[in-house]
Amino acid sequence: MMSQIGHWISGVEVYSKSSRSGKVFDPALGQPVAEVGFANQAEIDAAIAAAKAAFPAWKSTTLAKRQQVMFRFRELLENNKSELAQIITREHGKVLSDALGEITRGQEVVEFACGAPQLLKGEYSENASTNVDVYSLKQPLGVVGIISPFNFPAMVPMWFFPVAISAGNTVVLKPSEKDPSAAMWLARLWKEAGLPDGVFNVLHGDKEAVDGLLNHPDVASISFVGSTPIAQYIYETAARNGKRVQALGGAKNHMLVLPDADLDLVADSAVNAGFGSAGERCMAISVVVAVEPVADELISKISSRMSQIRVGDGRRSCDMGPLVTKEHRDKVASYISIAEQDGASIVVDGRKVNPDGDANGFWLGPTLIDKVPLSSKVYREEIFGPVLSVVRVSSYEEGLQLINSGAFGNGTAIFTNDGGAARKFQNEVEVGMIGINVPIPVPVAYFSFGGWKHSLFGDSRAHGEEGFRFFTQTKVVTSRWLDPSHGGINLGFPQN
Repeated sequence: MMSQIGHWISGVEVYSKSSRSGKVFDPALGQPVAEVGFANQAEIDAAIAAAKAAFPAWKSTTLAKRQQVMFRFRELLENNKSELAQIITREHGKVLSDALGEITRGQEVVEFACGAPQLLKGEYSENASTNVDVYSLKQPLGVVGIISPFNFPAMVPMWFFPVAISAGNTVVLKPSEKDPSAAMWLARLWKEAGLPDGVFNVLHGDKEAVDGLLNHPDVASISFVGSTPIAQYIYETAARNGKRVQALGGAKNHMLVLPDADLDLVADSAVNAGFGSAGERCMAISVVVAVEPVADELISKISSRMSQIRVGDGRRSCDMGPLVTKEHRDKVASYISIAEQDGASIVVDGRKVNPDGDANGFWLGPTLIDKVPLSSKVYREEIFGPVLSVVRVSSYEEGLQLINSGAFGNGTAIFTNDGGAARKFQNEVEVGMIGINVPIPVPVAYFSFGGWKHSLFGDSRAHGEEGFRFFTQTKVVTSRWLDPSHGGINLGFPQN
């Protein structure tokens, strides 16, 4: 019998009474390992009500006590992250080392949030007018909703909830129904760290749960990471209901390679950034833009390295695991067929992979496609799998124009030994996160994560100072304490 995964409401696991549920698979085995109940309206309301009830006391909890809980959570996470990595690998499929890397990047935000007292300070101006002082206060929003994707079941929620909780908010997290157990593990860790019941809640489900958060009047804000069409829907629906919104969408990230670049470094970087986590990353490099005459040599180096990648069960000594579901694997594989039909050259075909794992796993090997037409869906759409395309251009200017003409603006990278070219690129490219000889330019926690154009909808980017601004609202107080000897009436507008 498969294990059942319930919601986490007010400090306990509550099994769903809904008639709807979904199976959770081990992608390396192709077999279901658990069943998760999808929330009905009563359960949606219960999770939000628990967060609302916990908010007044948590808002009034001193910064020092909130900080102590955050420090305890950080230490528990550090000491037990190998257990969480096992959960991620079992339900998502990424190799253990990649799962540990995900947790470490999420932990950076936890550590950043431990400094919340400094980031929550207001401003003060004494004697702004005669005997008048003006100062600002930063206060939490209330109940905040977080909707996270399948590809980073621990890191992406940790982009948001450490900042939200340390700022005094309460949280309802809706994780992906494809790999929900990481969220439950984190909920139990919060309880062990001493977080009061109801401050952190987990609600499982599908669109009904999402819409429940978007439309509920007691939810003050929504934070989301996922595909662009859903991000736009999240943004428009939540904003229409008067909520603050962080909605991070999809990507089609380009790597521009100039002729003077170190091609061995480029090849290593393209493989690492293109095929890590089976390409299921919004910051994955999916297009190598090669400025001629380097394309042939670079393709040879990349394909040589790809032959060394061991695809298989992430619990074994493998480099790349399966895709998260059979349906997603089949969709990604269909793009290889599209590339063939559109006249591209399949240099390495991942459909022919021989994995080190169960035959029923959701396997697709690393794929390299050359001479991809710009009109092809393979170039224009986010594939979200281990498919790396090569586009050849004749100049830096042509490559820059190619990147800037795209609908997305999430991440990009340039590889060159020319400092002037790199500086020119970072100034001219229309993308939110830029790497210079760095293939996956995910900002550290005290900077903020987010793209441009159709890669970001909403009021702010994730974590960093922007995160604290998002999860707080400001009051400005103008104060005057009158001298007892003061008196008289003056109906004129106050002046200096």
